[in-house]
Amino acid sequence: MISRQIEALLERPTTTSDLLQLHALLLKTGLCRHSFSVSRLIHRATSISLPLARSLFDGLPADPSPPPPPFAWNCLIRAHANSSTPAESVRIFARMLRAGLKADSFSYPFVLKACGQGSLIGEGRGVHSLILRTGFESDKFVGNTLLGMYAACGAVDLARQVFDEMAVRDVVSWTSLIASYMACDSPVDAFKVFRLMKLAGEKPNSATLVNLLSACSQSVNIKAGKSVHAHVIVSCMELDAALGTALLEMYSKCGDIERALQVFSSLGDKNLQSWTAMISGLAESGFGKEAILFFAEMEQSGLKPDGVSFLVILSACSHSGLVEEGRQYFDQMERVYGIKPSVEHYGCMVDLLGRAGLIEEAYEMIKKMPMEPNSIILRSFIGASTIHGLAVPSDDTLRKLMLELEPELGANYVLAANWSSSSCNWDDAAKLKSTMKERGVRKTVGSSWVEVNGDDYAEGAVG
Repeated sequence: MISRQIEALLERPTTTSDLLQLHALLLKTGLCRHSFSVSRLIHRATSISLPLARSLFDGLPADPSPPPPPFAWNCLIRAHANSSTPAESVRIFARMLRAGLKADSFSYPFVLKACGQGSLIGEGRGVHSLILRTGFESDKFVGNTLLGMYAACGAVDLARQVFDEMAVRDVVSWTSLIASYMACDSPVDAFKVFRLMKLAGEKPNSATLVNLLSACSQSVNIKAGKSVHAHVIVSCMELDAALGTALLEMYSKCGDIERALQVFSSLGDKNLQSWTAMISGLAESGFGKEAILFFAEMEQSGLKPDGVSFLVILSACSHSGLVEEGRQYFDQMERVYGIKPSVEHYGCMVDLLGRAGLIEEAYEMIKKMPMEPNSIILRSFIGASTIHGLAVPSDDTLRKLMLELEPELGANYVLAANWSSSSCNWDDAAKLKSTMKERGVRKTVGSSWVEVNGDDYAEGAVG
């Protein structure tokens, strides 16, 4: 009777205090040796306090009867896989095996996800070997997670091998492989897999099309993007926020801002990502003032902008020369929304001020940064100073920082040498060019993607 009452109580705890009281009750009634009750308590704890869940698990008696079932172990493995300590999932998994327990169809996906989250490909391959020995490779859920693990680790060849060896594939399998090629910057291969998917008679879902649209955006292939859009229309698929956002991003990246606006207007459910993508599209297409109007409309709709939203609108101000508006947004970030500017936000402001020729103000912005400026900010600042023919304050320090941060990037040496030349520091310019030759550093030749026969792409050097 007491056990049933406690089981009912295990459904209710919502705070750490509740959990501690239930734990005390289990200890008092002797149910701490009841594996099912303890497992349920640990399960509830993982959603409230992971450290507490781990403490409860580690504090179990050495000889419970029966021992904690795989369910309790799986709860901890899954919780750590979704946390900032995915490697802990692997350690708990290994400890479970040493305790004599067998992993099940839930254990493997959880630990594989942790390997992917932490880019632990060595551990992931070890788990893969164990899966083959225990016969779980035929489990579709395990196979999909294994494929996803290799994809997350950037091992697209291993992901493809797992896919090719799968006895049964579903839409998740195909989508995971497409996503793995996208993660490795191989949009052409992603489309090849999609063609095979259609030949196999597997219908794509929203996640599949989102990945394909990302491939279209990356390769600036509006023709393929329109075919994906046509598939959405013909299939009468619901244009949810994720798919709609990917679609409008594709049109924006391909330069068709009008179609992007049409897609945005047709979205019934506009979330923060949708608004941010549309504002970014307008900004990249040179419609800075329109981007500001959309940002204001987004705020009026009740959505609270985040750091990405402010990064987009600051970029819009920078590319459109809207200095005063940029200052206002930068101030509004922390004062109104409590968002502390990141190095990227400072970079946008330095770029905005530099483009406007406000070199002294840009330099003051760099000095006020609570973190070290990165090479991008320094390049932007020195480049703006050179363009406007103004002296760079503490030029030796700035140049030293830039060259120390990225000593193997030829563009840095060229930029510093050009600035020295523009300042008539011919000796410094000559030394920089000599240093480039001694270190074997070269400026990377520009390149672009070229469509060939409507399908493939070739990377060609730009002279």
